[in-house]
Amino acid sequence: MKIIAITIVHNLKSDFGHRCSALVPVMGLMLMLALSGCQTQSPQSNGMGGPSSLPPETAPLIPLREGDTLKVSFPGAANLDTTQQVRTDGKIVLPVVGEMTVVGMTPAALEKELVRRYSTQLLSKEVTVAVESSTFVVYVTGAVLRPGKISSNRPLTALEAVMEAGGFDYQKANQTSVKVIRHENGQTRSFPVNLKLEMQGKPGGSFALKPSDIVFVPESFTWF
Repeated sequence: MKIIAITIVHNLKSDFGHRCSALVPVMGLMLMLALSGCQTQSPQSNGMGGPSSLPPETAPLIPLREGDTLKVSFPGAANLDTTQQVRTDGKIVLPVVGEMTVVGMTPAALEKELVRRYSTQLLSKEVTVAVESSTFVVYVTGAVLRPGKISSNRPLTALEAVMEAGGFDYQKANQTSVKVIRHENGQTRSFPVNLKLEMQGKPGGSFALKPSDIVFVPESFTWF
């Protein structure tokens, strides 16, 4: 009986060992899959500034402005193609439809409007508007270091235009009584601007310019 019992125990140990050997590859495979799943998991926002799977924000569309040079193309109707600069009154002149105000519109919005206006002339309902150049021109005169014409590829404030002109002539400039002269709709308007407030970081001094504006920095009066 003792010999039989020893034989049975030996067989059980042998069978258990074989089963464990068979389980080792399976357990290894399961461990690899678990680790792989941890590595490929998509990052999620944790609400605390962590990584997020959300797409980046779309850049805002820039509206057209005076001085922009536009190339308008009509696929299938090349005789209507035109390239011209937006006038100071915000208009361009197009074949067939004539004058059209475009300032404030995005290129995509202008494309849709042109498709509508040219609907009877177009076989292909497609129009392409491209901004070939965008120049913002203003003039600075008076008590600045380099008076003259200022060209920029972006809008300017009155203070930025003065800085582009070399800055104030501090021995002469009256920063509190700057004037912006604007010609529009056949009229000349003058806007008083206190640039000293903006220089001090206070509200009320910033003034957004339009193309062809004239920034005049007067001289301070000296009493003897």
